[in-house]
Amino acid sequence: MPTPSKELISGIETRLAEPTSKGLAAAVGRAIRDGVLAPGDRLPPIRELAHELALSPTTVSAAWALLTRAGTLRTAGRRGTVVADTSAPRTGRYQQALEKPAAFPLDLSTGVPDEELLPALGGALQALTTAGTPHSYLDDPVLPELREVLLASWPYEPEALTVVDGAMDGLELVLRSRLQYGDRVVVEHPGFPPLLDLLEALGAVVVGVPLDSEGIEPGPLEDALAEPIAAVVLQPRAQNPTGASTSPARASVLADLLRDHDVLVVEDDSASALGGPAPVTLATHLPDQTVHLRSYSKSHGPDLRLAALSGPAPVVDGVRHLRQLGQGWSSRLLQRILLHLLTDPGSRAEVEAARVEYAARRTAFVDALAAEGVEVGGVEGLNVWVPVHDQEAALVRLASQGIGVAAGSPFQLLPDDPHVRVTCGLVREDLPAVAAAVAAAARTGGWGNRAR
Repeated sequence: MPTPSKELISGIETRLAEPTSKGLAAAVGRAIRDGVLAPGDRLPPIRELAHELALSPTTVSAAWALLTRAGTLRTAGRRGTVVADTSAPRTGRYQQALEKPAAFPLDLSTGVPDEELLPALGGALQALTTAGTPHSYLDDPVLPELREVLLASWPYEPEALTVVDGAMDGLELVLRSRLQYGDRVVVEHPGFPPLLDLLEALGAVVVGVPLDSEGIEPGPLEDALAEPIAAVVLQPRAQNPTGASTSPARASVLADLLRDHDVLVVEDDSASALGGPAPVTLATHLPDQTVHLRSYSKSHGPDLRLAALSGPAPVVDGVRHLRQLGQGWSSRLLQRILLHLLTDPGSRAEVEAARVEYAARRTAFVDALAAEGVEVGGVEGLNVWVPVHDQEAALVRLASQGIGVAAGSPFQLLPDDPHVRVTCGLVREDLPAVAAAVAAAARTGGWGNRAR
């Protein structure tokens, strides 16, 4: 039920610590957090609120702009300005995590690679003299030359391997071919919003298991296995959003827990060539239970839309069968481009330089946050998972400075402290200043209240 106007104004005023646009935006954020304002509540007209709070209309208007930019408020036609619903996804967790009403001068919310660090395509494109034609629509979906190169760098010797249109395509094909409605699936907490959306769309029961610095925690996983589990989906390197990577010792422990269960392990290795340590996979221990998926989006370009997928032959055959009902195969033209990028010395050097640069950026960002008193975990990847005092207040503060970050709530499955995800891999310059801004935002929200 909508909150009456006078009660709403009083709720904002008691949380107003300073008579500025940022102070008002923070007060509204705290009112939402405290349940005084609810999604769908209509805010008073700007002039009315300005009069009641003894602020100028310009100050209120600026605060509304900040909150709208952060996604906390939205316009609703004749209803005016209303509180947006950020507690539950509208069309999915993924859109909720990345949806923003305005562009930011520095957008660190996306999780995408820095386009300046992707390998050049000139040589690969010059090498393409024809699009090529398959002998049959039932040809092997993987170019033989690409298969040879992939297997040479694969972390184990798989029974079967194919190529799909990116990591999410591979996850969707594997899970759709293996899951039934109501199956329980273990995922990491915090996890990747598109995966959570996919599992919910497939009718799976999502079971969150927390992470530590070495990957999924064995104790909670063992507890989850007390009831039947159909699949465990994890990111073995550069986990999104935390940057954690599974250690060899942890992989061995997890394999021991899963060995006697009829459960499929699905590994999404999005780090690929950008990962630092040697790749770790449970397939080393459980080859008959593990699907290993390696994406080339972060390292070689998201628009290549290519990933390689290995696993037991029945699982890979199921993926191929589903593909024959739709697109059939991943473009062999794109496969030839990827083959060139994986074998050309110049391209390989560019990817290696990108790996070194991303690692340097992450280390520098984490160190700068630590110098400001903000500790984050993880060891690699493009993102850092930053604990904040108040998610909405942090988003608003950074938005006011032209910096976009992703809200942490869409990544979270279990009760947890608030966080934001920051794609530090996109910070090309002024890194100490950006880290200082993020650290200040992490502390935002602890002001005292002022009684009416």
